[in-house]
Amino acid sequence: MSVICAKYLSMRLEQKLKRFGSVPFTHGTLLSILEKYRSPNDKIVRMIDDATIIPIRRGFYTVSPEITGIPLSLPLVANLLYGPSYVSMDYALSYYGIIPERVIEVTSMTTKRRKVYDLPVGRFSYTHSPPELYAVGIDRIENADRTAYLIASPEKALCDKLIFTRNLNIQSQRALNALLFDDLRIDEDSLVNFNTEMIRECMSVGLKVDMLQALLQLVNDMQKEAS
Repeated sequence: MSVICAKYLSMRLEQKLKRFGSVPFTHGTLLSILEKYRSPNDKIVRMIDDATIIPIRRGFYTVSPEITGIPLSLPLVANLLYGPSYVSMDYALSYYGIIPERVIEVTSMTTKRRKVYDLPVGRFSYTHSPPELYAVGIDRIENADRTAYLIASPEKALCDKLIFTRNLNIQSQRALNALLFDDLRIDEDSLVNFNTEMIRECMSVGLKVDMLQALLQLVNDMQKEAS
């Protein structure tokens, strides 16, 4: 292959890769855009070595942000890595500023079985949710590049946290307050803005109803005090 031809192929390849933006893609998709290369799998290895593409897991890649100019969207990766799923619990609570800690692990809910991935781009965990609860309170957030991912509403993220935290069984309003404000250090103003109907929808599924009832009462009381 001549130098000019190699440069042309390289330029064409970069243009094709940029079109993916922040959206992950499969090994098969990558092979389809490397059809003019004599040894496409060898080319893929070189692309990984020079950080042109980033392996998420075996057979699943994303283009380097240095090529696209678009930051890697971990919630989008989480949605596509294992689905159906939406981001929730600690990661969503941190995203909304409801808890102060920056959460590194991307926590999600799924109707499938529980799953955990420790990958080069981060840790992704999935908790099983029954379908009737899963369908409640899912929002769609759009990235700057117009890709989008699914994430729990603030109310749903907290309800998921309370329902699916293992061995958590709050028996009193005082214990709930201690959990929310002492342990989780939840921002009180966030609770004042909660949609109580969303909490009621979660309660209607029948999981940890007493605990969600205590949360509903707390939010109602705080909203009355603020009004």
